[in-house]
Amino acid sequence: MDSSITTGAYKIVQDVGNFTETESTRPDFNHHSDTPIKVTKSPYPNWQYGQGVPDDNKSARNTHHEIDPYAATRETVSNYRLLISAIAPRPIGFVSTVSAPDENGRTVENLAPFSYFQLIEHDPPTFVLGFSGRPGREKDTFRNLKQTGECVINTVSEGMIEAVNATSIDAPYGVSEWEISGLTKAASSTVAPAQVRESVFSVEGKVVDVKEFAPHVPGMSGAGVVLIQATRFWVKEGAANEELSHIELEELRPVAQLGGIAYGRITSVFERPRTRWAEEVGKSELLQELERRQKDQKS
Repeated sequence: MDSSITTGAYKIVQDVGNFTETESTRPDFNHHSDTPIKVTKSPYPNWQYGQGVPDDNKSARNTHHEIDPYAATRETVSNYRLLISAIAPRPIGFVSTVSAPDENGRTVENLAPFSYFQLIEHDPPTFVLGFSGRPGREKDTFRNLKQTGECVINTVSEGMIEAVNATSIDAPYGVSEWEISGLTKAASSTVAPAQVRESVFSVEGKVVDVKEFAPHVPGMSGAGVVLIQATRFWVKEGAANEELSHIELEELRPVAQLGGIAYGRITSVFERPRTRWAEEVGKSELLQELERRQKDQKS
């Protein structure tokens, strides 16, 4: 079945049936040296408080389907496909782990990308990794984190994506994704797993909590969530400011995971300052009215 979405003159395929043939018809990738990131105005720079989406109420007239994710007739894979296409873009957590020693003292190094990943706090720096249930045994990374409690989380830039994607292959246990990808190890200082030297930013981390969930579908491995706190940061020389408090977007060139097998790159950005009530209330009749109502409710 040809499952695809038309975007401009090209199709985004949802499966890999004819991918090589499809990709051959597409334009070449423009590497970042030729395509600086453009900074534009925001979509509605003259937006006012209370205005909603200023598109002549087109968005406000949307209608929606109601979906029960647990309906007897709904396959779990439909929820998966829906969610990864809807919750996008998602950052890629490229995670390096090492297994616990076996009976002969041998360990196995693992390297894998995760799209259920996010930074959730900066003090202490804390990250979350999500592991979905799947047929067969649990993911090597999940097992390694539970057994050793250590990892390195690496960022993914445009030029790395083929190597990163290759590490998602279902290699037999004991085969290292480092060799599959050809990426370069860099020694860590507080954990056993190595950093990816090609990454602009890497985080050494230790597990602080693990939550496991019973599988919703019989025969699937259980899902889980792992909380990880940073022990060290590593940033590529020349990629950050002098205080090492900001990484330049042109250097990071992050890749986002989208629906199906699609990835996204940053080609254009816009900025919107955060606002403060005390500074804004005097400029807006709506905010002044809301403040009056709030005071009336208290009196």
